[in-house]
Amino acid sequence: MGMRNRLLCGLLAALPLAAQAQIDLTTLDAGMTGPRAQVLVLGTMHLSGMPAGFRPAALDGLLDKLAAFRPAIITIETESGEECDMAARHPARYGADYCPSTAAAQAATGLDVPAALAEVDKSLKAWPAQPTPAQRRRLAATFLAANDLASGYVQWLQLPPNERRAGDGLDAKLVDALGKLASRNNENYQIAARLAARLGLQRVHPVDNHTGDRIDVPDIQAYVRSIEAAWAAGGAALKARQQQEAKLKEAPDLLPLYRFMNTAQGLRLLAEANVSASLQARSPDGYPQMFVAGWEIRNLRMVANVRETFRERPGARVLAIVGSSHKPWFDAWLGQLQGVDIVDVAAVLK
Repeated sequence: MGMRNRLLCGLLAALPLAAQAQIDLTTLDAGMTGPRAQVLVLGTMHLSGMPAGFRPAALDGLLDKLAAFRPAIITIETESGEECDMAARHPARYGADYCPSTAAAQAATGLDVPAALAEVDKSLKAWPAQPTPAQRRRLAATFLAANDLASGYVQWLQLPPNERRAGDGLDAKLVDALGKLASRNNENYQIAARLAARLGLQRVHPVDNHTGDRIDVPDIQAYVRSIEAAWAAGGAALKARQQQEAKLKEAPDLLPLYRFMNTAQGLRLLAEANVSASLQARSPDGYPQMFVAGWEIRNLRMVANVRETFRERPGARVLAIVGSSHKPWFDAWLGQLQGVDIVDVAAVLK
């Protein structure tokens, strides 16, 4: 080979990988047999931020629309018991308050988180078509011990009112905690758990993950200031939209608010405010760029957790309820998975 040809080969080998042809993985399922999973991603506000006077009945119209979709699996934005147990074993890395304590539930049931998770799995595999109140009380207590309060509430809601009492692992403290959830402003209870109980599901599935977005920097306050400055610089259009949302939050029916929040235009504003503004911000420490990296890791792990909920259930109908800022990532990445179709939320809420 002459010198010129060797030089040409060397230059070609040095071309960046991005210039090479890439495989389109989204077409691999074109000829698949069997049903395709239908995944509906509902972007939500965190109900803890609702104005005074909020009543859960304002969500009834939304629940009617979601019930018509008939999901067999509902996922929520909170950490799983397994992740909580892992974090508790690494307090130097994750802190001592990564998840709520399960001490009260462990005292009532005698189960730590790993034992409770194992009992939940065993119970659900043998769950009868017509469970007794005692079985529901026991499963509710076990979910609480597994650090899955929302699933415990799903069982609680399916008990007849006169059976919502202590016994079978539920003591007075746990009964009081479950009873208070009816007035707690949290979408995991007021949307996901209520819907699951209405549909006769036995649980919801926690899919949040914060193991990859706990940024390790020498000055955390400087990091926060840097991120907030980036968001402020890129949030003018978002601020105007949030003012519109604030008006809709006052309505007795929140279905129009959820329609508004889940429009493509509004979701793009959220994505740009979160990510584009951060990547464009000037920071000698690169803090805004670190935030974006953590944001992507969190969303990747959450999407993987959603996928795991229907791994053994091809063709499942799945409802993922998540903060609206996550929805663009959920739609994009879940939509790339094999045998998965993303359902148009606008059509469901119409």
